[in-house]
Amino acid sequence: MGDAFIIDAVRTPRGRGKAGKGGLSHIHPQELLAQTLNQVAERNKLNKEDVTDVVAGCVSQVNEQGACIARNSVLAAGWPDIVTGVTLNRFCGSGLQAINFAAMGVMSGQQDLVIGGGVESMSRVGMGSDGAAMDGNNMQLREKLFQVPQGISADLIATIDGVTREQVDQFAVESQNKAAKAIEEKRFAKSLFAVKNQDGSVALDHDEHPRAGTTLESLGGLNASFEMMGQAPMGPNGETLDQLALKRYPDVAKIKHVHHAGNSSGIVDGAAVVLMASEDYVKKSGLKPRARIISMATAGAEPVIMLTAPTPASERALKKAGMKPSDIDLWEINEAFAVVPLNTIRRLEIDPAKVNVNGGAIALGHPLGATGACLLGTALDELE
Repeated sequence: MGDAFIIDAVRTPRGRGKAGKGGLSHIHPQELLAQTLNQVAERNKLNKEDVTDVVAGCVSQVNEQGACIARNSVLAAGWPDIVTGVTLNRFCGSGLQAINFAAMGVMSGQQDLVIGGGVESMSRVGMGSDGAAMDGNNMQLREKLFQVPQGISADLIATIDGVTREQVDQFAVESQNKAAKAIEEKRFAKSLFAVKNQDGSVALDHDEHPRAGTTLESLGGLNASFEMMGQAPMGPNGETLDQLALKRYPDVAKIKHVHHAGNSSGIVDGAAVVLMASEDYVKKSGLKPRARIISMATAGAEPVIMLTAPTPASERALKKAGMKPSDIDLWEINEAFAVVPLNTIRRLEIDPAKVNVNGGAIALGHPLGATGACLLGTALDELE
């Protein structure tokens, strides 16, 4: 096996995911990814014909994000016809899985220069736009297993772990404070570039979602987002979503709903890419590597609770690398909901001071298909 060297990582700002209101909402998602591809090419003076493939994560692959957005983004960027593109969906892990597949191509010796990343325009193609629900509307599967919305899963984890509303709110305040400090100290400046309008003017040059000055008091006034949803009768026999979730957890008497918009990931638009190369290509081209991928892994979790899988995935990757959690200097754990990093921190016994040191998706937002690539780039910049 060869090495997969990370040459560079770039991303757009994350614009508010509201149609007609966010700074990127008027830009087609293909164009978001196309500008990101051209940024990484220009920064590294790439011979674009050498790029073997562009692997892009995108969760809602319908309408403007359908028809293989990776390939169309390559064309929108004006790259040579020979450069291919492929789109994948591993839900919130899509951007990171795209990087993993790109790295695997390099490490196997079959590819020399590959780009992995992702894109999501949540203002133009909202969550659930594919109409597939959690289970693809497969009624046979639904009879075996009723999957519930992630917010209810997050509240179930908090209930089982004994995590209180104040604790998830405190984590959210810290995410906002860390992001505000990172922005003030320009810690994102190395990866972030300004997205342009068609006429060349700047559309957006900063992350729109952070809310500096967020306090426990201000979050305390927000109602739990998934409490009413949990009482909705959705089961075949009129069971509520909460009751369906608790079928898998009969020892839990009642789900305590603690998550809301302020302690969950923000809905945003954005794109991010990571450029990877083989050792031979690095020597031939003169590109300077910034990092090397040592190991990678995926892991599933019980599908009703689902959001606990970062722990076994991390354990697998660490085992393959011959490492343990205490060997890691910095962790980036997606803040889909505040309880997700809290659960991972507890189970892996991580020092919280090493986790999401520049804030996370609660403050910055979660452009589904792109987030994994954003996380890698943030970790890379901070490690340097």
